[in-house]
Amino acid sequence: MPITPEQIAALHQAATQAAQNSYSPYSHFRVGAAVLLESNAIVAGTNVENASYRLTSCAEQAAIAAAVTLHGPQVRISAVAVVNLNGATCMPCGACRQTILEFATPDTLVFYPSGTGEIVETTLIALLPAGFRLLP
Repeated sequence: MPITPEQIAALHQAATQAAQNSYSPYSHFRVGAAVLLESNAIVAGTNVENASYRLTSCAEQAAIAAAVTLHGPQVRISAVAVVNLNGATCMPCGACRQTILEFATPDTLVFYPSGTGEIVETTLIALLPAGFRLLP
């Protein structure tokens, strides 16, 4: 099912609102992410830092955890939008790409800021060409 411009705009709006609630006292890098589920629900999350950086939660993983919490483990992601309030390029990190793949297909759309004010549209497989899968 194609993603509409209205859905893309709603994803970006939800991600931007989530970024407003970022807990990032160490890096001050405020990130929000929103996932569009196959059910057309949009669920957002933000990054939550920790003094022990390894324990930091990324916005994409927060959004996916919220989606599973709200809609159950069968959720399927149709698209992901990532934003930040710092004006930087901000594509999902490797761990987030792998987490997205757990609930998506390789052709799932991913939107992220280029750092020049433009939004990059790509697919998950372009970002994670050899993603690890245990389930078919």
